[in-house]
Amino acid sequence: MRIPWKLIGVASVAGVAATGAVVARNRRPESDLEPDELRDRLHGRLADAEGGSGEGAADDDGSRAP
Repeated sequence: MRIPWKLIGVASVAGVAATGAVVARNRRPESDLEPDELRDRLHGRLADAEGGSGEGAADDDGSRAP
């Protein structure tokens, strides 16, 4: 039996594209945050990364930021 490599390749590309579409749809739109709020959060992350408090910032859902 001969393996249809082209068909497997096309199916793989379609699967990757579908996964990318699902991930992109589930991302939070950037417009959810006001510019000042976004700036404050980024400054806080920078301070933590530079050794500010050392505790790490908690996200909105209570999980720790990497």
